[in-house]
Amino acid sequence: MILTNNLTPASACRSFFSNDTYFASFSNATLFDGKQVIHPERRVRYENNMSLIIDDTKSTEDKKRRRDIVVKTDINGVYCLLSIERQSTIDKNMVMRYGNYEMMEYLKQLKNKKNKRLGPQFTIVFYTEPKKWNTLLKLSDYFDIPEELKKYFNDWKIILVDVKEIDTSKIKDEQTRYFLEAIQEMYKGNFEGLHRRIKMNRDNFIYAAIITGSLDLIRDLPEGICVREWKEWQKDLEMKVEMKENLKKREVR
Repeated sequence: MILTNNLTPASACRSFFSNDTYFASFSNATLFDGKQVIHPERRVRYENNMSLIIDDTKSTEDKKRRRDIVVKTDINGVYCLLSIERQSTIDKNMVMRYGNYEMMEYLKQLKNKKNKRLGPQFTIVFYTEPKKWNTLLKLSDYFDIPEELKKYFNDWKIILVDVKEIDTSKIKDEQTRYFLEAIQEMYKGNFEGLHRRIKMNRDNFIYAAIITGSLDLIRDLPEGICVREWKEWQKDLEMKVEMKENLKKREVR
């Protein structure tokens, strides 16, 4: 049972991707075109509080950052850091911000003398808002770079995934696929498509509704209902959707 009044879109997203299977399935679809490279059983929780002390003769600055979900996982014998960060606004500073996150993490790893090699990190920016992303995705986009110097420029890119454009056919796990499809249907206003997912986990449905601001869909959903009651509630939703559709058709006539 989850308490909907304590959830925000950010915490709903964190709660969903805290599930190892959901995290792995989503990452495999977005990073590896659906190929099963990341395995849930090989994930290890990683401390996602990052802090760095910048000390010079003039000032001391303590920079702290926290990412949503960070895990350490084995990919072909190499341990990598993977993270999913929900983004709710179009941020022109995104590339700079995530470049800062990653450099801070590498500097932290360097301080650990036990590390013979650093662990490469990859962040998926999970964009969940209805507006289309329309700003910069790599560091070179910020600059006018002389043609002769472009090959020397150290570029920095972000992996941005717009939930509205995800090809869900590449997602192997059923519940992960239902969750993302539910968000897509809610943004389209296609509530008829929602009640087809009768096997969708109730909590995941709530997370999707909170992320999209579709709280009216869960306002009459009781806390702690059993599977049978959840299916009955979905049938009631189907009837409400059908009534709304019929009303729209009458208005058109």
